[in-house]
Amino acid sequence: MKHSGKAVLAALRLIGLAGAAVIALLVGALLAKVIGTFLLQHYLIWTLVGLWVLFTVFTFYFFRDPNPMVPAGPDLVIAPGHGKVDVIDTTTETEFMGGECQRISIFLSVIDVHVQCAPVMGRVAFFQHTPGQYLSAMKTDSAQFNENVLIGLDAAEPRGEKIGVRLIAGLIARRIVPWIAQNDTVQRGERISLIQFGSRVEVYLPRRAKIKVKLGDKVIGGETVIAAFD
Repeated sequence: MKHSGKAVLAALRLIGLAGAAVIALLVGALLAKVIGTFLLQHYLIWTLVGLWVLFTVFTFYFFRDPNPMVPAGPDLVIAPGHGKVDVIDTTTETEFMGGECQRISIFLSVIDVHVQCAPVMGRVAFFQHTPGQYLSAMKTDSAQFNENVLIGLDAAEPRGEKIGVRLIAGLIARRIVPWIAQNDTVQRGERISLIQFGSRVEVYLPRRAKIKVKLGDKVIGGETVIAAFD
């Protein structure tokens, strides 16, 4: 599938950087011992190696990227991210949706999958990165202040509808990695981005969309139907 494996490459980069830092610390400690100090002890070596191994295991777990079982059927909107639905309301989004719309907000904890998928098939008609703060993504109003990327999709099914997806960085998640650009065409369930370490994803829907989830539901990115156009 398109963009498959990119999350693993991101994990390998972080693991490599952490490994290089461990090696640098060990070399520094060794040099310190050579000049007469006692900084290098067996426990220091095994502690650093152990921490690196734990970091490696956690990073591979965090950057896991299962292939979604994308549901078939007409006029469906699927969850872009894994997590818990903690906001369903009506809001105003003027940059792409052009006014009042429905919003479904999904909180992604550090143990959730952090690869996001396209909620519908369509064209990327709007793409905007907004710098900001890094407040905890557990706060439902973090989208107003945090760094985020707003992706606007002109849906091919149902044709002519607008669907917005906002990727929001959090307290720990300080990097949003989009894999799409403006005017790209995406398929429903296609991987579109990665947010590293805890975050939030919001979906903006037209008023006529019928929401199929409720507060507290756990959703699976690329699989769970969150709305439909009847």
